[in-house]
Amino acid sequence: MKALFDTVSEKCSKTVTTSYSTSFSIATKMLAGSIRQDIYNIYGFVRFADEIVDSFHDYKKEILFARFERALEDALTDKISLNPILNSFQHTFHRYNIDKHLVDSFMNSMKLDLTKSTYLTEEEYKAYIYGSADVVGLMCLKVFVKGDQKKYDQLKDAAMHLGSAFQKVNFLRDLKADHEDLSRSYFPETDLNKLDEVSKQKIISDIEHNFAMGFQGINQLPVEAKFGVYTAYIYYKKLLNKLKLTPSAKIKNARIRVNNYQKMSLLAKSYVSYRLNLL
Repeated sequence: MKALFDTVSEKCSKTVTTSYSTSFSIATKMLAGSIRQDIYNIYGFVRFADEIVDSFHDYKKEILFARFERALEDALTDKISLNPILNSFQHTFHRYNIDKHLVDSFMNSMKLDLTKSTYLTEEEYKAYIYGSADVVGLMCLKVFVKGDQKKYDQLKDAAMHLGSAFQKVNFLRDLKADHEDLSRSYFPETDLNKLDEVSKQKIISDIEHNFAMGFQGINQLPVEAKFGVYTAYIYYKKLLNKLKLTPSAKIKNARIRVNNYQKMSLLAKSYVSYRLNLL
């Protein structure tokens, strides 16, 4: 009956992905079936940790996070958890020999969100980005290359750049909610109360550099992963372009998004590019 429990656990991870992120779930569906579930498993884990620190305002977040952290450690040690999300994640963790440092770095960045609201220096900013986004990209990369360490080392830097780009786009898109609702300011040396076009363009130029470096890795991904990752890349590039064209004053007061029709259009275009080998 353990196999049945594992199946239920995996379905829970897939449900978390499809429920919380339309864009990520679309991109994940474009991955080969042999690796798709493992990406659901990773997303479910990181989504739940993020939800604790970002959403559960009426509860004692520190206590909830500590419980989740202990349950995670037990799951990775015991290779089972009654938390179905952690049960499915531990399977992927062990199957691909994911570095424990990546998991610890992610949890450390999530824990910072419980107490730290402002990142004043470039060093603090980069450290948070590494733990909250880069390592997630590296966990996924382990799956994409099916544990091939040589291929992983070859694509590691590109995966980190892509993870950074996605996270920074999220920060810029969610500027209003992070600043007003959570009192957070991730961008160093930037006064969000007085965000102007010069400051916005500096942020966007940094993200564009990350995208350019990350794209080099997409071209080298195994066929099972390439189209799915390219789909996510195209979506986030579109979102960045919309942010680039949006006045800084509006970014501070509204959440810019890519609607579902645009997402489907981007999916069709990316599929044509993929099939014609234009990546």
